[in-house]
Parts: sequence; structure tokens; C-alpha cells
Amino acid sequence: MTKTAVVILNYNGRTYLEKFLPGVIEHSGKSDIYVADNASTDDSVEYLKHAFPQVKLIILEKNYGFAGGYNEALKSVKADYLLLLNSDVEVTKNWIDPLEQFLDENQMYAACQPKIKDFNHRALFEYAGACGGFVDFLGYPFCRGRIFDHLEADSGQYNEPIDIFWSSGACMLIRSKVFLEAGGFDEDFFAHMEEIDLCWRIHSLGYKIKSIPKSVVYHVGGGTLSKTSPFKTYLNFRNGLSLLIKNLPLSKLLSKIPVRILLDWVAAMKFLLEGRPRHMIAVFKAHFANLTRLGKNIGKRKLISAAPKSKLMIFEYYIKRNKRYSDL
Repeated sequence: MTKTAVVILNYNGRTYLEKFLPGVIEHSGKSDIYVADNASTDDSVEYLKHAFPQVKLIILEKNYGFAGGYNEALKSVKADYLLLLNSDVEVTKNWIDPLEQFLDENQMYAACQPKIKDFNHRALFEYAGACGGFVDFLGYPFCRGRIFDHLEADSGQYNEPIDIFWSSGACMLIRSKVFLEAGGFDEDFFAHMEEIDLCWRIHSLGYKIKSIPKSVVYHVGGGTLSKTSPFKTYLNFRNGLSLLIKNLPLSKLLSKIPVRILLDWVAAMKFLLEGRPRHMIAVFKAHFANLTRLGKNIGKRKLISAAPKSKLMIFEYYIKRNKRYSDL
């Protein structure tokens, strides 16, 4: 069985494949490279067949989203390690070796991620993972190098490997056996925060996750859903609540959910004042969706554990004005 399989999930990403896939092929050594196509409507599949015949192509019959797409695609992949990689990521020389070596030498770690920097602003960390992910007291995600929308410049301040709570779905190396043991991605998430949910379940199984900054990649971000999309807002708020309902111990869930809902309403009002009424509506749609799927999410509460203790990012960011991870 292959040691590492690089698996890229593609949806209408012909331009990204053309730009970034040659680098993945050049710098991935002996790893198998797969592209799983999520029923693209552009010419991605035809392009791959002609331009990159050495790449293993998995064609999915419909768009399963990020979560379902990977679950379906990985059924066809046989490898010890799965390197999940977004199509809009530029890899660098020797990007895989530090990740592989770490998992080879540390059996209690299930997954790890590289340092993720912004492709368009190369001195900055990138939103979707930066140098490792965490969740705060109320379950809001933040990163070493990114708090809310504030991106730090990378001056080497986070070059030490550390344990993290979640690894970015943009670039994650994970043991295939642990991916299966944890149940894979929750397909009801469709996209956004599904990697945090998976990592939470991984912790509940007793494994750890690491940031390995020696490996570096550059991520475009927003390649499938723009940051200005109300649907993206809907997914973020819907999945953020589902994440807590599924994974928090009951005592902590009952105390945190009301506060989280209240803060979501504050965010909705902020959208309205900013002249973005569709985003405000998306927040309330997200809450209604959690009501309709409450029983289903409760039924998924099989691996339960509290997240590590963390500060409240809203207070740190807006009141104390701490916008860097190193200030926390």
C-alpha cells in the first residue's frame, strides 16, 4: 500500500488545476496524486485526462460538497496517510517530508498541517488554518496567525511545532485508519468547519494533532465560495452551532449555546447595519436549520469531549484589542 496519497477535491477548478497541479506533481516525490472531481460543470475532467494522465482521477456522480466529496473519494484511495489538499494551494519543495516524518515518529498523533500562507499576500498567514487552529470558550475558531479577519505577517514567530486543536482542511495529513475510526467528515456540514468537527472527534478518541511549520504552502482561499457569499455565511453559522451540539459535554453545551446564539444575533444586526441584509437573513436561516436537525445532531453525540480551555476571542479582540495569537 502507498505510504501517502495526495488527494485534491475539485469543483469547477480548471484554472487552479492548471496553475497549481504541476507544482504538486513536481514536489510530491513518490506519493500518489489523486484528483476527485465533484461533478464539475467546466472542462476540468477533460483537461485532467489530456494534460495530466499520470494523475489518478476519481469522478463523483454529483457535487457532494467538501465533506461528502472527500468521504466518497477516499473510499477509492489506499494509503497509510491521506494528504487532503485544496485545488487552490501552491506547494513548495520538501512540503511533504516534514509532515510524514512527524507522523512516522509520533504514533499518538493522528494528523498535522503545514504553515499556510496567503498566496496573494505572501508575507501574511492565510485565513484557513494559518499556523494551526484552535477554538475559543464559545467554540469560535481562531488560528496561530489569524484571529477573526486579522491576518498576521509571518516573521518566523510561530516556527516552533506545537499541539493544535484542529488542522486546516486546506492542507491536512491524516492517518487513513484514524480518518475511518473517527467516522470521516460529517456530510451534513457540506462545507466549512467539517475539519474542526473531525478533529474534535479525533481528540475524543485520544489522539493529538500538530502544526509543523517547517512545511510551507500558499493558499488562495475562497476558491469555491467567495467570502461575500451569503451561503458561506449560512454554512459558517449553521455549522458553528452544529459543531457544539455534536461535541460538547451536556453541562457545557447548556451553558454555552444561549450565549452563542445571542452573539450570533449581534452579528446578524451588524450585517444589517453594514448594508448586508442577505447575510443577516443567512444567520437566522442557520439557526432555523439547527432547530430542524437538532434530533439528528443529538444522535451523533457519540464521541464527546470538552475542547481545551481557551479565552473568549470576542472579548480579547474587540475589548482588549489583542489581534495577534502571541498577545493571548
